[in-house]
Amino acid sequence: MSDPTEIERKFRVVSCPALDGLRAEAVRQGYLTGPDDSVEVRLRQKGDGYFLTVKSGGTIERSEHETAITADQFQTLWPATSGSRIEKTRYVGALADGRVFELDIFDGVLAPLMLVEVEFPSLDAADAFAPPDWFGADVTADKRFKNKALATQR
Repeated sequence: MSDPTEIERKFRVVSCPALDGLRAEAVRQGYLTGPDDSVEVRLRQKGDGYFLTVKSGGTIERSEHETAITADQFQTLWPATSGSRIEKTRYVGALADGRVFELDIFDGVLAPLMLVEVEFPSLDAADAFAPPDWFGADVTADKRFKNKALATQR
């Protein structure tokens, strides 16, 4: 299980950075809850790992509980996410200040959408963050850019 609190900002990418040297992983995720539910329950396959995650509502700071599950458990629950799924490639790298970023490049109907997220140890650090030029608008509080909302777009 991961740390129960996540402090994160999300940005819409203006121009894709060079992907050379970044770790890339295919991600598919489906939602067992709807976009307007106050709690988010998600299934995720990331590479060879399978996870069930519960997140609270909120924007920059949310509780997050992630549990590894088996491939069989994932396959059993996956049909319940029909109509509420996304697929993307996640690239992980480091910014000049050493902070880790996760760049998501979406597939399917969401292509060519690109979003980048950065996690922080505190709200003060999140507020003080000066994004690099390739980051676009801060969409942290924009519900349209939450993955569970994106998953229902057709």
